[in-house]
Amino acid sequence: MVSLNSYIILSMVVFTIGIFGFLTRKNVIIMFMSIELMLNAVNINLVAFSHYLNDVRGQILVFFIIVVAAAEAAVGLAIIIALFRNKATTHVDEINIMKW
Repeated sequence: MVSLNSYIILSMVVFTIGIFGFLTRKNVIIMFMSIELMLNAVNINLVAFSHYLNDVRGQILVFFIIVVAAAEAAVGLAIIIALFRNKATTHVDEINIMKW
C-alpha cells in the first residue's frame, strides 16, 4: 500500500513543475498546460486524503475540479485561437491588445 506521504510528495512535485512552467514560459498554450498540472496536483491530494480519511467528499470535489479544468481549457483554447488569428503569435509578451 502506498503511503500518504508518497502521494503528497508526488503532488508537490507535479505542482512545482506546474508553477515553474507557468512562470518561466511565454507561450500561452504551455501556460494553460501548467495550470492543468497544478489542478491535477490538487486532485491527487484530494483523492489521497479522501481515501485515507474514508470520506468521499474529496473525490466528489475532484469531479468539480475536472469540469472546471475542462471548461477552462475549452474557453482558453478558443481565446488563444482567436488571438492567433489576429496577431499570429501565442507569446504573452507580443499580445498587448488589452493595454491602453
